[in-house]
Amino acid sequence: MAEKVVMINRAPVLALWGAVVAERMGFERDEALTLGKAMAGLNAQAKGRALGIFGPPKAPERGGPPKKTGLGEEFWIDLCGRRVPAKSTEDGVRAVIKDQAIEPARVEKYLQSKFKDDLEAVRGAMEELAAAFEPEELCVAAYGLYEQFRPQIPRGKSGWGRAGGLDLALIRSLAPGQ
Repeated sequence: MAEKVVMINRAPVLALWGAVVAERMGFERDEALTLGKAMAGLNAQAKGRALGIFGPPKAPERGGPPKKTGLGEEFWIDLCGRRVPAKSTEDGVRAVIKDQAIEPARVEKYLQSKFKDDLEAVRGAMEELAAAFEPEELCVAAYGLYEQFRPQIPRGKSGWGRAGGLDLALIRSLAPGQ
């Protein structure tokens, strides 16, 4: 099977990878989708601040304890090097943004709109990579793996939101023993 290179920007790639990693950690797919999306959003905020696109963080985000009031979270989940606010709902664990639980159907729709016909192929390559690690190992290695396979785009503000090539063969090659 010939591997392909998918032209896409980094945000949906990280959201999907975060969801795949969360599933490997034992979360149900709907739970994982929300965690991946929130983690990618937190990553984008940090990157935007570093580039001067967004303003500086509020005081609690500067290394102090996480702000609890008004976020709606009940606990935090470590995913790909980020602490993601989450809560339990009738439907399971959901990541939260401000006081709202993220809806998994919206995340799936977002991913489908970004990856289009390539979603299942990309998800499959990511799932193969994630399965090559024990969950505990993957938790430690996940962001470093992403840094190796993420789409290559220009650095700085000029690269913000631009598409780059996501090489599925490269994703698969990162599995130990490949």
